[in-house]
Amino acid sequence: MIRRLALAAMFLLVWGVRPATGASCPSNVSTANVVFGNYSSTTLTTTGTVNFKCPSGQSFTIGLNAGTGSGETVTNRFMTGPGGAKLNYGLYTNSTHTSNWGNTSPTWLSGTTITGNDPITVYAQLPGNQYPTPGSYTDTITATIKDTTAGNTPGTTTTTFTVTATVEAEGTVSVTALAFGTYTGSLVQSTSTITATCTNGTGYTVGLSAGSASGATVTNRMMTGPSGALLHYSLFSNSTHTTNWGNSTGSWVSGTGSGTAQALTVYGQIPASQYPTPGSYTDSVIVTLTY
Repeated sequence: MIRRLALAAMFLLVWGVRPATGASCPSNVSTANVVFGNYSSTTLTTTGTVNFKCPSGQSFTIGLNAGTGSGETVTNRFMTGPGGAKLNYGLYTNSTHTSNWGNTSPTWLSGTTITGNDPITVYAQLPGNQYPTPGSYTDTITATIKDTTAGNTPGTTTTTFTVTATVEAEGTVSVTALAFGTYTGSLVQSTSTITATCTNGTGYTVGLSAGSASGATVTNRMMTGPSGALLHYSLFSNSTHTTNWGNSTGSWVSGTGSGTAQALTVYGQIPASQYPTPGSYTDSVIVTLTY
């Protein structure tokens, strides 16, 4: 009689332990949002977390969906901002931002719990050189956590976290050299290109300084040559060479950013009938982008 009771007690003990192990994973699920902060066309990185509880030694997978934006995929995620503007970003399983985090094998994250309550890091990157409309951008990601431990009752839990950034008004400018070539006393014309890239909808102006020659003005520019000799030239904003390009209201060039590079042509002209000392002549003009 005593042996039967002992066997019965052992049987009940084993029977009661196994379902409890599977049912407890995953639990206590929470997340920390991905917050990029202020963005001004320079690459940003940050992290978020997915937190859950499983007994130590349990196997799991975590998948991240594409997000809520129309047309998003796990390899082409974007936040949505003013007027439906898009801001691309990526979510990764590694700190070098090379392994994209998706929601199917092999792009999801697989692992085994160590302490039973191990926060999982989400590595996020916001690439540079994007110029969408300034304002607040957001996306929502759904994380699916699965208990994949052999022999356990399958457990699946979903949770969400947000991805946010604030796009600031931004503008960059680049320029090519203006080369007149050889001057022999006859009128010479040439062009240069200024490339302005500003956030979509951002108004800007581009001004040109008088140059580096002593006494030069925006209406009387000069290149300097041998022994300080001067060669007069002009810069215009139109192809007919009638609108002088300066650096104040009325003489600068205005525009509105489109989020992509915008080319502005500088029309240069050396008037005829100048006979300074032969040699090389140069000037340096400062291009100022204001937005």
